[in-house]
Amino acid sequence: MLASSPRNERGDGQVSHLLLAEGQFGSRRLCITWVECQPHSQQPLHRHSTQEQAYVIVRGQGQMLVGGEERAVGEGTMVFIPAGAEHAIRNTSAELLVYVSATAPPFAAAISGRSWEPQRITAP
Repeated sequence: MLASSPRNERGDGQVSHLLLAEGQFGSRRLCITWVECQPHSQQPLHRHSTQEQAYVIVRGQGQMLVGGEERAVGEGTMVFIPAGAEHAIRNTSAELLVYVSATAPPFAAAISGRSWEPQRITAP
């Protein structure tokens, strides 16, 4: 499924694979992505005004920034991100960092072939 899922190449060394979007498999209230973060990459600080998220670290280690707080994360760590909270994840190692994110309600996703772009994301 990962190989055939739409990709969002963020241009900052992170690739997000859209595994579940609104309307797929009957889903109406959930979006799931698999994100691969290259060594020393950082997701831009951003927020989702109405969505809450959970990140579960599958592999690697890094730093998570949520609402002005920063903490170390590693395999098995779960991070909850409240709606409206500024957040970003940074890979602090020389190895790949991989996490799964669940978003509810789902953010709109513009899907075009093998690519996708999240809609209505707010930068700080």
